[in-house]
Amino acid sequence: MRVLGIDPGLRNMGWGVIDVQGSRLSHVANGICHSVGTDLAVRLLSLHEQLTDVVARFQPDHAAIEQTFVNKDGAGTLKLGQARGIALLVPAQAGLTIGEYAPNKIKKTVVGAGHAEKQQVEYMVKLQLPGVKINGADASDALAIAICHAHYAKAGAGLQDALRRAKA
Repeated sequence: MRVLGIDPGLRNMGWGVIDVQGSRLSHVANGICHSVGTDLAVRLLSLHEQLTDVVARFQPDHAAIEQTFVNKDGAGTLKLGQARGIALLVPAQAGLTIGEYAPNKIKKTVVGAGHAEKQQVEYMVKLQLPGVKINGADASDALAIAICHAHYAKAGAGLQDALRRAKA
């Protein structure tokens, strides 16, 4: 299974691709899509084009996206939601299975603590993907999202297999 993790953002949208074989995780690629322009529509189009290119280049089977949290700035939350819409749209257009995870669930899965700091998350990503060269904090978060999905998608696949066998 190949998983694309996406950390949505309007300025910087992190992405990370991992391969999953049983309990073995391996790094494929990671990076950051930087929005271009000042007009919101142009920035969203820029993110869409860049993320579409990532999907075309790496051909993932699954995508995983961080759920948006609401902060004090309503306008900022709305803009983040629009960027998150792009992060959901691109994998959906490619026909990928998509998982969504709360920030605390991602941190708990990768670090073991739901309120871990960014440095702790990056450290554990590097530990689980030996030799990885991370292209920034947003890419690190995206790899953590992909790792989280790898754990939960495997559990879901096992349940689906058991249900299929029970019906047979």
